Amino acid sequence: MTGKLYGVGLGPGDPELVTVKAARLISEAGVVAFHSARHGKSVARTIAAPYLRDGQIMEQLVYPVTTEDTDDYQGEIDAFYEEAAGKLAAHLDAGRDVVVLAAGDPFFYGSYMHMHKRLADRYEWEVVPGVTSVSGASAVLGTPLVERDEVLTILPGTLPPAELAARLADTDSAAILKLGRTFGNVREALEAAGRLDGAWYVERATTGRQKMSPLADVDPESVPYFSLALLPSQSRPAKPKGEVVVVGLGPGARAWLTPEARQELEAADELVGYSTYLDRVPERPGQKRHSSHNQVESERAAFALDLARKGSRVAVVSSGDPGVFAMATAVLEVAAESPDVPVRVIPGVTAANAVAAKAGAPLGHDYAVISLSDRLKPWDVIAERLEATAKADLVIAIYNPASKARTHQVADMRDLLLKHRAPDTPIVVGRDVGGPEEEIRVLTLGALDPATIDMRCLLIIGSSQTIVTSQGVVFTPRRYPTS
Repeated sequence: MTGKLYGVGLGPGDPELVTVKAARLISEAGVVAFHSARHGKSVARTIAAPYLRDGQIMEQLVYPVTTEDTDDYQGEIDAFYEEAAGKLAAHLDAGRDVVVLAAGDPFFYGSYMHMHKRLADRYEWEVVPGVTSVSGASAVLGTPLVERDEVLTILPGTLPPAELAARLADTDSAAILKLGRTFGNVREALEAAGRLDGAWYVERATTGRQKMSPLADVDPESVPYFSLALLPSQSRPAKPKGEVVVVGLGPGARAWLTPEARQELEAADELVGYSTYLDRVPERPGQKRHSSHNQVESERAAFALDLARKGSRVAVVSSGDPGVFAMATAVLEVAAESPDVPVRVIPGVTAANAVAAKAGAPLGHDYAVISLSDRLKPWDVIAERLEATAKADLVIAIYNPASKARTHQVADMRDLLLKHRAPDTPIVVGRDVGGPEEEIRVLTLGALDPATIDMRCLLIIGSSQTIVTSQGVVFTPRRYPTS
């Protein structure tokens, strides 16, 4: 008994857009086949990765040529498809079901159709449709493709510019695929048809590397194959609103950058931030960077929001967690004055949590977080809060303890706390945690030397219950004495 052939659509890129049926068939298949270029990378396999299981036979079908490699592309590619179909036929003849992965929809400019034409007359088959790249692009742009009795035209960018222009001039809405090296011709055709101003460019829709912008603004040298041009419904011309995403980088180490934060940084059109933090983000071709010094938070926020109003996806970078003495509040304060731009906040590992983890678990019970910086609030308020937390016997995480311009705060803090805490109260001093000069010191409140503390330090002041073991591990028990 022979196996069954499945052409399985995976959607435009987000693994969560894979249908329930497609996910089941992928996980059940004895053989999973996928096409790839000679570099070995396969978009389809990447999308399907969450649904694969151990023990499956992986059949990689590697394209041998591109159109630039040979004078007889069609002949060589037809020979490749015959060879690939032969490999799949061998599995089917052996009784194995074969799932052929297809990004998007199998019958929508997909490689699977070439296997189907060569095998469907000999074997039982089933095609599972998938979300197309056109639908994905329309969704991320937030605009309808067609309404009422309008006409949508799907065009390959490989058509001659004159033919493209004629078809574009005679349709309500259009999607143009197969960009990459054809982008120049597509732009020329849109301009000739008088439709360039309404056209949008969408790259890798629904993925973490998604980009979108007016097509007229795109650099032709930056356009990959997995992109398309979209001419949306003229009855509702849509310019997608930009957005601002405030991203926490964590305290320093690249390993502490969360996958969500990394995805947002890669997807952003423009990065905005303090130069020291921007330098920690790897550069990506085509992405614009706007750096500034560390005392212009409101101006930086306003600048990022203005970029978003023009349609850009903007990431404002912040060290640690952006909601802890960082950029999230600054952006939200400015955005509240004219709430026309969506703002999202992506959390990061805080300096307090990073230092605590290096020392043990000093924040294991109730604790307070206080900044010693009096640039935005008076010292009297800081002193009142220090005293209140000291009286409450809370562990205290101290941010922004000292700088070149602020030299008295650490000594004043120590003297104030000593009125309510014993001199042998444990203290953790973390300096440059996650960075190349990382240092963790465990000492006591009475032995704290303000001269050893600078802006790169974070202090954790223990409570009456905080313990330092003989190995130097610091923790605060979760239980508190009842009397």
